[in-house]
Amino acid sequence: MIDYLPIILSMKLSAIVTLVLFFISVPVAYGLAFTKSRFKPIIESITTLPIVLPPTVIGFYLLVFLSQNSPVGLFFLNTFDISLVFSFTGVIIASCVYSFPFMVQPLQTGFENINKSIIEASYVAKKSKFSTLVNVLLPNIKPNIISAMVITFAHTMGEFGVVLMVGGSIPGETKVAAIAIYEEVEDLNYAAAHVYSGILVLLSFFVLLTVYIVNQKKRSSVHV
Repeated sequence: MIDYLPIILSMKLSAIVTLVLFFISVPVAYGLAFTKSRFKPIIESITTLPIVLPPTVIGFYLLVFLSQNSPVGLFFLNTFDISLVFSFTGVIIASCVYSFPFMVQPLQTGFENINKSIIEASYVAKKSKFSTLVNVLLPNIKPNIISAMVITFAHTMGEFGVVLMVGGSIPGETKVAAIAIYEEVEDLNYAAAHVYSGILVLLSFFVLLTVYIVNQKKRSSVHV
């Protein structure tokens, strides 16, 4: 009997992380796209760091940072009675860190490729920067937004090392699909591992298909 709860938990985690990262990443990507600061390469390197760091390294430092022995972990425990390690909340935070660059980079690319005359026209019409961002910039980078969101969703779905380090494997709480696959293989239960893996393969395929369809439409509209 296959327990589909890890798949459901993975999708729930991916949806929450994607939504949270969108609102965090929009101002970050906007700032990186239009800043002329000499520190831009340093900031870009920091935002991209999770891509090149081993997940276990990220997971280890997040485990230390979120534990009850750290000021952050202790604050959340004493103030909100929330433990950030071995909990779904902690897994959300860890996943946001791990998937952050996958949301920021497509958005930054979209902002950088926008026709600057559109922005200038908005300022001439006395629109604020926030109004320009919401009403002009974001509608003009819809393909980038879609790409960023679906890639972030898929990347979060496949997380293993970071989630295992910070959340462990608590059924119904932190045991996501990738961890379920690992445990089924350890138990030599290849039938269940095939089911979990097959579902992730299909989800990943449709995510990539969505990205390519969106990009194709974007290229077609540019050539028209």
